[in-house]
Amino acid sequence: MPTEETRTKTPPTVRSSAAPEAREAGGRSTRAWTTRLVVLGIVLSALNLRPAITSFGALLEEVRDGLGMSGSVAGLLTSLPSLCFAVFGVMAPRLARRFGAGAVVCAGMAAIAAGLAIRPYAGGTAGFLAASALALMGIAVSNVLMPVIVKHWFPDRVGSMTGLYSMALALGTALAAALTVPLTDALGGNWQSGLALWAGLAVAAVLPWLPFVRGRGAGTAASGPGERSGGASGPGERSRATEAGLGERAVGPEAGLGERSGGASGPGERSRATEAGPERAGGSETRPGERAVSPETELGDRTVSPEADGDRPARERETRDRQRRDRQAPDREKPDREARDRRAPVPAPAGSAPGEAPPLRITRSRTAWALAVFFGLQATAAYITMGWMAQIFRDAGVPAGTAGLLLAVTMVMGVPLAFVIPRLATRLPHQGPIVLALGVCGLVGYAGLYLAPAAGALAWAVLLGTANCAFPLALTMVGMRARTGPGVAQLSAFAQSTGYLISIPGPLLVGVLYQHSGGWGLPIALMSALMIPQMAVGFLAGRDRTVEDEAAR
Repeated sequence: MPTEETRTKTPPTVRSSAAPEAREAGGRSTRAWTTRLVVLGIVLSALNLRPAITSFGALLEEVRDGLGMSGSVAGLLTSLPSLCFAVFGVMAPRLARRFGAGAVVCAGMAAIAAGLAIRPYAGGTAGFLAASALALMGIAVSNVLMPVIVKHWFPDRVGSMTGLYSMALALGTALAAALTVPLTDALGGNWQSGLALWAGLAVAAVLPWLPFVRGRGAGTAASGPGERSGGASGPGERSRATEAGLGERAVGPEAGLGERSGGASGPGERSRATEAGPERAGGSETRPGERAVSPETELGDRTVSPEADGDRPARERETRDRQRRDRQAPDREKPDREARDRRAPVPAPAGSAPGEAPPLRITRSRTAWALAVFFGLQATAAYITMGWMAQIFRDAGVPAGTAGLLLAVTMVMGVPLAFVIPRLATRLPHQGPIVLALGVCGLVGYAGLYLAPAAGALAWAVLLGTANCAFPLALTMVGMRARTGPGVAQLSAFAQSTGYLISIPGPLLVGVLYQHSGGWGLPIALMSALMIPQMAVGFLAGRDRTVEDEAAR
């Protein structure tokens, strides 16, 4: 009989609450820092999504003379953004699933910087086109992933964050239109330098996304709103397996024998079985090379307390009784069980990752098609405006610097309206009235360009800038017409890729009509005619529907 002096008691483990609280505070600080970095990255990226286009539009005549372009080739250059957005934009969700949305946007900003730096000095029209395509490829993937990142990080603030992103996009567009000509004059009238200087802004936009390259953060295309994907943790975050314990040790096959308990041990804590050490545990002496066993019964390779194990016979009896009742259940209960089986989750189809929602049959959704056509027609109007409006004013007798400023006015109208319109759109059940109001502004602006392009130039610039705010409205509707992050990713890729395919012929056709008619009457008539179907499909896209519901029918 062991004496009281030789009996060893396992000291109780005292958990300190200071360490978990410190970790939670550190986690909150990291998340707040990461969120601020995402906002900065969104703003800087949006600033770079249009200068490649509007800087070229402001110097279109100089570039044509320098490279010996015809009007048709210049029209091809103004159509190149739509072509690149359609071809490369569809790749964005797949790239985001593999590398993370933040990493893809970072690479996109690097491509923009490289393309803008190379294209003025590439030598010849072919090199200019190739370098422009590189920059536009970076713009294309970033265009598609921006709504996904907004939905992922700010699911309850889609309208306001889309407004901030659209406002920054409009500001970057206006700055390139307004400053390219004065900066080119300051650099000695060299159009190559005037175009290349915008690469510096793209370099600055790379920096906020660098922390997301390794962590695959900033949302992936496969993750839902406001949640992390299972395979990608954000910067400074750990995977769910370790996050669940707030720094506690995860139980896995790599855990040492005798160190496992029924769950993960707390920070700095070992299981009582190992703390017993070489002393007496449970009244028995442990020998060298043996594991110390506390007053716990070991089952397999887990240590389970006798209190927990004492309930095992009762649980087994309950399981056997339930199985016997199920076998003896009358036929009238079978329909109930079948109904429960029908309500059970349907396994994902082959090819889907475990836990990942199956892809939507997006082409079955009428709303998705309406949004794609609306996106394409508004993109047609926007790229015609960015590529040709300065030339329209210059042909009407407006000086080159003033024409650039008028183009900047058109673009800068998106700064306040891009913040107001998305917020208003999210408060309305139907966004159709906003679509109609913007369309009327566009029709009046085109009529003014035809009747008195120089006399009322400022008014037409303001009206056409207001009409171009259909772009932030379309982005907002992308976020509103889908319920989940994967749905937003698919809808964004489908609407933008299909829309940009639709918009390819518009700027090119304007260049051909301008060259062969010798004036702007026919091109302006084409722009006005395209505004009618834009208003119609935009009204349909604004209905309170979701693509998930329509695709499931």
